[in-house]
Amino acid sequence: MERLGSALGFPFPFAHFSLFPFVPPGSWQRRMIVIPEPFEYHVAHSLEEASRLVAQFGAEGKILAGGHSLVPLMKFRLAAPKYLVDINRLGDLKYIREDGEKIEIGALTTHYQLESSELLKVKCPLLPETAAEIGDVQVRNRGTIGGSISHADPAGDWPAAILALDADIKAVSSRGERWIAARDLFVELLTTALAGDEILTAIRVPTLGARTGSAYSKLHHPASGYAMVGVAAVVSLDDQGHIAKANVGITGVGPKAYRARTVEEALQGKPITTKRLAEASAHATEGIEVNSDLYASAEYRTHLATVYTRRALERAIERAGHPA
Repeated sequence: MERLGSALGFPFPFAHFSLFPFVPPGSWQRRMIVIPEPFEYHVAHSLEEASRLVAQFGAEGKILAGGHSLVPLMKFRLAAPKYLVDINRLGDLKYIREDGEKIEIGALTTHYQLESSELLKVKCPLLPETAAEIGDVQVRNRGTIGGSISHADPAGDWPAAILALDADIKAVSSRGERWIAARDLFVELLTTALAGDEILTAIRVPTLGARTGSAYSKLHHPASGYAMVGVAAVVSLDDQGHIAKANVGITGVGPKAYRARTVEEALQGKPITTKRLAEASAHATEGIEVNSDLYASAEYRTHLATVYTRRALERAIERAGHPA
């Protein structure tokens, strides 16, 4: 994070460009450019048209969904697409529907729609809980799950949740369509496995069955609302009350969201004790290059990851039916 900010010539980590309004008047902030480079604006009225435009413009084009990730980057000229393809007219990408033991969500579904979905509250409560932690009311009313996931911000909330849920992502282009496992989606900082001509159109998650609980535990960045640390946990218990399976997705800690595999392995098939949860959570950042920025050193963020992983696991286990 710091490396990217420094490379762009800014005296702060990239993730915190939202701090600009808090810089004292008369500082270098007044010299910042807040008007995007010129661009052509195109409105797609069908997915086929959007796919055609995206393929036509290639690397010089960007897709506009909710705009809460892309527009700030354009204003500060950290992104300067020559062509903008607005897909907000594609009503077919705005839905939440159950299909057997899966729930499919259209990419243009807003954070608020996910937060308030009665279906999700019953069948996959991790998603409404995560949505409620995103930004503020204005952001949740406008921002979309597909846009957020495609942006792959290392401090975004949705990546942790879809990793913990073992979700699948649908990508469509003029060449056809495919499903990408969430574990394979996040490649690096702001980079996904989506090809340049692909549009993320849907997210598919499992319904959570009996004796399975989930939780999202987050420390908000004080200015932007992004996750300084965010941990999503999904835990299933067996008939003896032991942990049959634990999935842990973590955001805000490294250059991309990730699954905490060592934590999961330390809990697999084990009885639940306070000591075991604490020992497993201590592995939350194992093998990760931990971010260091204005608000949290790498050492402090490592400590936060341990604490919030334990909290998420404890709440998920309690919700799975294990006595607190």
